[in-house]
Formats: sequence, C-alpha cells, structure tokens
Amino acid sequence: MLIGVPREVKCDENRVAVTPGGVQSFVKAGHRVLVEKSAGEGSGFSDEQYRLSDAEIIASPADIYSRADLILKVKEPQDSEYKFLRSGLIIFTFLHLGAAPCLADELLKNNITGISYDTVQKPDGSLPLLAPMSEVAGKMAVQIGAYYLEKPMGGSGILLGGVPGVPPAQVVIIGGGMVGINAARVALGMGARVSVLDIDAAKLRYIDDIFGGRIDTAMSNHYWLEKLIADADLLIGAVLIPGAKAPHIVSEELIKTMNPGSVVVDVAIDQGGCIETCNTPTTHSNPVVVKHGIIHYSVANIPGAVPRTSTLALTNATLPYALKIANLGLIEAVKVDPELTRGVNTYKGNVVHETVAGSLGYEYVPLEELL
Repeated sequence: MLIGVPREVKCDENRVAVTPGGVQSFVKAGHRVLVEKSAGEGSGFSDEQYRLSDAEIIASPADIYSRADLILKVKEPQDSEYKFLRSGLIIFTFLHLGAAPCLADELLKNNITGISYDTVQKPDGSLPLLAPMSEVAGKMAVQIGAYYLEKPMGGSGILLGGVPGVPPAQVVIIGGGMVGINAARVALGMGARVSVLDIDAAKLRYIDDIFGGRIDTAMSNHYWLEKLIADADLLIGAVLIPGAKAPHIVSEELIKTMNPGSVVVDVAIDQGGCIETCNTPTTHSNPVVVKHGIIHYSVANIPGAVPRTSTLALTNATLPYALKIANLGLIEAVKVDPELTRGVNTYKGNVVHETVAGSLGYEYVPLEELL
C-alpha cells in the first residue's frame, strides 16, 4: 500500500503522524511511504532521518494526497486541505466529527473513508489511540493552570501547592476518565487540593482507591458543581462521549461564581467543549481569553505543545492499527478487528458510526451493510 504522511497545517500543530521508526516498520512490511518535506521538524525528526528509513520526501501535499492510498495525519483535515480530498481515499487521524459538521459534509461528499483515532474502541470501552494524548493533555492541563494562576499572567496569584501555613489551590476536575485521572495525579503531586466529579460511581470508587482517598470525589450533579466550582482556583473540563459532541456541563452562571483570576482549562474543546464559556477554540499562539474575570484556556490541540513526546506516544499506539490496514486492506482489516471497525466514521458516502450520526443528525448506516 502507498501511505502518505502530510505536514500538519492546523495552527501551531507540530506533531507528525509517523516517526522515522514507524516508516521503517511500513517499509519492512512491503509498503511505500511518502512524507511531506519538513513534516517531522516540529517533533525533532529531520527529512534525512525519514530518508534513512526509506521514506520518499515529497515537496507538495497535493502530490501526497493524489498518490497515496492511505493518509496518516494527527489532526482533522483543515479547510485548506479540502481541495485534496478525492473519492476512495482512506484518512486515518483524529476527526472529532461529532463537533465538526462541515468536515463531515466534505468527507461524505468526496466519498472518503474516515477512520478516527478517537473512536477506535476496545470491548471494555477504552480508547487506545486517544489514551496517550489524553494522558498528555491531562498532565499539561495542570501545568497550564498553575502558570496562568500567576499574577503576571493575569491570575489570582495563588501557588498551586501552597506553602506551610498557607492553603494550597483548589483544583476541580469535571470527568474521571483518562484526562481527569492524569490531571488529578499531577495536581496532587504539586500539592493542590483536588476534587473530581463524574456521573459514574464506579469511576469515582476507582479514583478513590488508586489515590488512597487523598482526592475528594463527588457525583457530577448541579448541587456539587455549584458547591465546588465557586471555590475552584483551577477548573479543568475533561468530559468525553466517544464520537459525540461534548455536553455543556458547566454553565456560564456557574463560571460567574468563581473568584476573579481563577483559571478554566477545557480539554474537551476539540469535541465542542464541556464548559459553556469556552465556546470558541483558542490556539497556542493566543491561548487565553478572559470572561467574567476568569482566564479561559481552550486550545484544541494541547498535546501539540509537546510534539516530541506526543508524536512518539501517538505512533506507538496507532502503528499496529495502521499496519493492519496496510497489510490486509481496509475491508479485511475491519472484518478481523472490531476495535478498528468502531473507528470507521464515514464510508462510501455514509456515516457508519452510530454516535457520530446521532450528533450530526445523519442517518446511521451500519458498516457491515456496505462491505
């Protein structure tokens, strides 16, 4: 199979879909890999490293899209890339279609097979390709929050961990999944007081167990949201419904109850955001806006700030699935791997993921009926 790796064009996105080591794995399996010039530089991988792994370096993204059978990316195709889409192309990347109706329309119109990292799902419900980026984003959310709490950054001037005789900051995390657990781990390690809310009591029991009762847990309902958010110095939104647009869990009215100079980090913004006042994604170049005296950070590609770590972690997770597609072909790969089947969002002009279809208001067509 001919595999294409274009350079990411999303604002401030420095990750790349495949490392030189990943390219070598494809080549050893008998495939050819086209890598756009400078695609890996943001992650510390030179064109020469890709050449040494037997990749072909291509100057034009149009050339890659027109020649490749399978496109591997990190972020969803941007507006400037729509002109490269063509019938029969397979794109394997983070699509987040539940919050991207215009992109969904383009994929359907161009008969693209869209496979999304964020909906590849194991039988136990875990998301193996989203997990490493959720780990990065969760850990970074606390770093980011601690930074913007500093007075020179417009924050309230509170040290996350406090000092003897001075209470630490209160960190409130909405969502006890992969992002929430990693955020809690870092916040606790920095000495903050930490509360995690979720609608799943089993998740809260697990969090209580792994952290030895050092983290407060509460059911995510209006009473506890109202009670905890008013005292939060740092609020982290970490809600995820695989394939769907994130629900607004935190209203604007609740944000207004926070103390001036507090910080909100909405990690769910790439799925539409779970905090009502984080209604527009920001960028690493211009990461924050202030609303009601509260600093809002809603960058949609948080792991892109640490591209070296993120690229290595992402390739570790995606490579086995991408190799399966390349080695077996799409149809056979999804027939033998139910996890990969759940990753397919669009196929032959249809939405074939039930949750995505519901979010977009499209008719759901089971993939099995089209194979």
